[in-house]
Amino acid sequence: MSASDEVVAKLRNAYQQWHDSRGRSVDTWVALLADDIQMRSVADGAPGMTFSAARAGKDAARGYFSALSAEWEMVHYTVHDIIAFGDRVAVFGVCAFRNLKTGKTAETHVANRWRFRDGLAVDYFELYDTAKAFAAATPDPE
Repeated sequence: MSASDEVVAKLRNAYQQWHDSRGRSVDTWVALLADDIQMRSVADGAPGMTFSAARAGKDAARGYFSALSAEWEMVHYTVHDIIAFGDRVAVFGVCAFRNLKTGKTAETHVANRWRFRDGLAVDYFELYDTAKAFAAATPDPE
């Protein structure tokens, strides 16, 4: 099995655990991360999406997961494709999260871009429909 195949197998397992645990399999993700991991999100920590702030380092990455679970509850995370090329991996799928403050759910296509070094993730960037996420995070007018 090539290094790329091993990374894909690890990611496939991690995403399946992420889905099955409804977002509680944090240790599985942290085990895939290098100490110098850089994590970024398209929402970039904006109000209503503070969990998405950029994170540097493994300890900070744990903060991403705790902030996410403090604001959102996973409904599902379904991976459709994982494509690897050298040290880079792209993951495409659909996910849905329920905002804990508003009770609204955002379902969106998702694309995650990973870069690995020595079998561990050193760079991660997530893309999703921020309009749907912000709409779910915004309370209805009274």
